[in-house]
Amino acid sequence: MELEAKKASESFTIMNELVLPNDTNVFGNLMGGRLMYWMDIAAGIAAGKHCNAPSMTASVDNLSFKNPIKIGNVVHIEAKVSRAFNTSMEIHLKVWGEDSVHQYKYESNEAYFTFVALDPNRKPRPVPPVIAETEEEKKLFDGALRRRQLRLVLGGKMKAQDADELKALFQQ
Repeated sequence: MELEAKKASESFTIMNELVLPNDTNVFGNLMGGRLMYWMDIAAGIAAGKHCNAPSMTASVDNLSFKNPIKIGNVVHIEAKVSRAFNTSMEIHLKVWGEDSVHQYKYESNEAYFTFVALDPNRKPRPVPPVIAETEEEKKLFDGALRRRQLRLVLGGKMKAQDADELKALFQQ
């Protein structure tokens, strides 16, 4: 049974949180673990919008912090499904901090989360394909297969010699 494809934009999710004292470390910066928790929620919402089913986090990769988010600032998280495979979805997340007092927004980080859709027996189930429309969506869609193969190789679920998309990057 072929599932009907859905536009990437249909999964678009925006989440905002205020950084309170309990969310920070001794330097007054948002703790990385708290941000990851919020990102996981945003990614889960985007995944659910795409597949209309419960889903769970399978992996998180390339989560690197560019700028800390300070106490009192607002965390702005955007999540969108970049590509779907058989039962899994790659979700791209972008995070900004927003200083309301000084009126500026700054990039904090971005990451890719992989979610797997589950059936009522908590077994993986098929997900709809993704339709990439904008240039950014097409770029993310095109790179998703390479990122997936890299995740599978690093996770020991695929042999490096079988990662054709990755080999194509290094061979003429």
